Amino acid sequence: MHIIDRLPDGYHQIETCYYPVPWSDVLEVVPAEKFSFTSSGEIIPGNPEDNLCVKAYREIQKNHNLSPIAIHLHKIIPSGAGLGGGSSDASFCLRILNSVFDLSCTSEEMISYAGRLGSDCAFFLEDSPKIGTGKGDLLTRIDINLKNFYLVIIKPPLHISSSEAYGLITPSKPGTSIRNIIREIPITSWKKELVNNFEEPIFQKYPELKKIKDRLYLKGAVYASMSGSGSSLYGIFTSQIDLEKEFPGCNYWAGKL
Repeated sequence: MHIIDRLPDGYHQIETCYYPVPWSDVLEVVPAEKFSFTSSGEIIPGNPEDNLCVKAYREIQKNHNLSPIAIHLHKIIPSGAGLGGGSSDASFCLRILNSVFDLSCTSEEMISYAGRLGSDCAFFLEDSPKIGTGKGDLLTRIDINLKNFYLVIIKPPLHISSSEAYGLITPSKPGTSIRNIIREIPITSWKKELVNNFEEPIFQKYPELKKIKDRLYLKGAVYASMSGSGSSLYGIFTSQIDLEKEFPGCNYWAGKL
């Protein structure tokens, strides 16, 4: 992830690569006499009325006469992990509402709704890799296939908010774009070329995160990195591997890409 510049509105110009991963929450939407939102599983910080699933319903309701529904979110993806869990919930809620209420929203309308919910929400409207530029909301397809690789994600008991992460970083223009690195350099050479700009300042503040990354490489990862602004880290492996006992007390997911 490259943090290129700070924009006048306080946001940042970035370049990142989004890749869909089959680690998911469970979202249920059913007809109800009045609107409600409940959750279970991982603790979701903040006021439930501010949950992005609720905001997704409110946004579509501005343009469509929606009947009351009950939303239940069983949270599995940890928060404060840099995994886009909340954003994916919001976008899948938009997708469900569009289908259940037969709204026939166009792609442009769905992207507009998603953009009001978060800069990365539009990515989760489709299930394919994308390069994100601008604030992360300008999406273009990229041909990247990791289906023969295995992924391990480690989320230590550490919450890093986006505001904290961006407050630690100094934007800089990269020598080579993420798109070109992915297209032109084999994954076995990504370790030296594909850098997440958040890592250096966040590793200085939280050295335990660097230790996790180093251990992923020690266990044979062909590439390892922090995901987004953290605090989760991931390793890409050429064969199936079980490292759960190596990281006690952490959220752990592993699977084929």
